[in-house]
Amino acid sequence: MARYTGPNCKMCRREGCKLYLKGERCTNGKCAFDHRSTAPGQHGAARKKVGEYGKQLREKQKARRYYGVLEGQFKHYYEMAEKMEGITGANLLSLLERRLDNVVFRMGMAASRKEARQLVLHAHFTLNGKKVNIPSILVKAGDVIAVKETSKESEKIKALIEAMATTATPKWLENDAANAQTRVVALPEREDIDFEFEEQLIVELYSK
Repeated sequence: MARYTGPNCKMCRREGCKLYLKGERCTNGKCAFDHRSTAPGQHGAARKKVGEYGKQLREKQKARRYYGVLEGQFKHYYEMAEKMEGITGANLLSLLERRLDNVVFRMGMAASRKEARQLVLHAHFTLNGKKVNIPSILVKAGDVIAVKETSKESEKIKALIEAMATTATPKWLENDAANAQTRVVALPEREDIDFEFEEQLIVELYSK
């Protein structure tokens, strides 16, 4: 399955909530969802009865689109979460939070996860001192994500580093803006995720 390349705002409208896919545009009053929150399509405004399966599917799609992962990737993360100790739904969200593109976004080096993914793909970061260009890499406690030295010469990257200094990061990350790097001090837990998910619905969907 190819990555979705259509309008991001359509995904928010389809899920009935802001997924914050376009960075600042989602909060500055220009967001399309603020003006038209109905589902896309000719019959999007019509009231529809949603069954249990529909609710489970929408929750899965919401999480998948929020983190910007493909269907196959998402299922793989679920299978990993199922094999881990603890609550499967919480494990799933923790794995998604640990993706490198999400960490770059959380550290304040990108306005959206999509932008963070592009920055990683273009090899602007190092992981524990080694160049990396794979957005799906899962970080672990003790890892250090830093801006590559040669990338610091870019005016765009310089502006992002300045923004990083004023970014409030979750407690499992520790920013060092002076050195343009972030340390993973712990693995993310369920209470560290500030977006509203009903992860149990996702577990029920995959348990069928």
